[in-house]
Amino acid sequence: MTKRLLCIPLILSTMALAADDAKSGVSITEKDDRLRIELNGEHFTDYLIKGEDRYFPLFYPVLGPGQVAMTRKFPLEIIEGEDTDHPHHQSLWFAHSEVNGHSFWAVREYGDVKPGKTVHRKFKEVVSGKEKGHFISENDYVAADGTLVMSDTRTVRFTTPADAMAPRLIDITIAFHATNGDVTFGDQKDAGMAIRVASDLQVERRTKEKNKLAPAAGHLINSEGVKDVETWGKRARWVDAYGEVGGEPVGVAILDHPENPRHPTYWHSRTYGLITANIFGKRHFEKLDDPKAGEMVIPDGETVTFRWRFAFHRDDPAKADVEGLFKQFAAE
Repeated sequence: MTKRLLCIPLILSTMALAADDAKSGVSITEKDDRLRIELNGEHFTDYLIKGEDRYFPLFYPVLGPGQVAMTRKFPLEIIEGEDTDHPHHQSLWFAHSEVNGHSFWAVREYGDVKPGKTVHRKFKEVVSGKEKGHFISENDYVAADGTLVMSDTRTVRFTTPADAMAPRLIDITIAFHATNGDVTFGDQKDAGMAIRVASDLQVERRTKEKNKLAPAAGHLINSEGVKDVETWGKRARWVDAYGEVGGEPVGVAILDHPENPRHPTYWHSRTYGLITANIFGKRHFEKLDDPKAGEMVIPDGETVTFRWRFAFHRDDPAKADVEGLFKQFAAE
């Protein structure tokens, strides 16, 4: 009897270790309308692909170290006290407001513009793993009139963080394919790899007076040391939005890979919370007269590829060593 009793703690310990081991790594679960991504057993993000009002695939929610919500909830959830401007700013996504004359940025009609949709077609791969996980998806850009404008292939990778407070990474590679004739990305400021950060990270917040902003507690800084409102329209290797969310010191760095076309990118970084890596909006950012200054054309049958990394981190950019994170990304 004594020997049997002595075995019980060992069995329980082994079971606990097995349970912890089962939770470790990157877990990606495919559901009807999304992928659910967990890191070491903790919810990190969902990749939403379907829904009545889904105009493009997107990541929501996005939870940083300590399970801190890193993106604005509106319009995916309605939370009292959040700014409710720009309903097309939906957490973390890619979009462009002029592709062959069609908008894939808006989510409702404005003027004579009817938005198209970036339609998820299928997942080619969904792979979980101890150290890394990834998925590969294929998408079509369908204009409001039903025209198939182009397609893309997205490879999204996740890395198992060293511990609960280590940076959480999303690596996004998008290969844009001119599958239906030449593709022209217009020179527009509303375009690019985008994030709408949590309200607590905004440099400015909306007031009750229309179109007025007031100082808030968040900060912006880019790789060249330019801060806050001055980061808008500047070229830089990365931009970081940081501050405190619910009293927790956190930030998100968006890194532009040096092999990207026209690196380093311009940044459409607004103090009210929108940040996009946008290499297409040259005339806006440099205040040029040429409406095609930043235009990019992909000839029929060809492909152009971009890579970005989102690093959700603790503390400010210096303590988080965002420059070191960029160097690591650049070397990969």
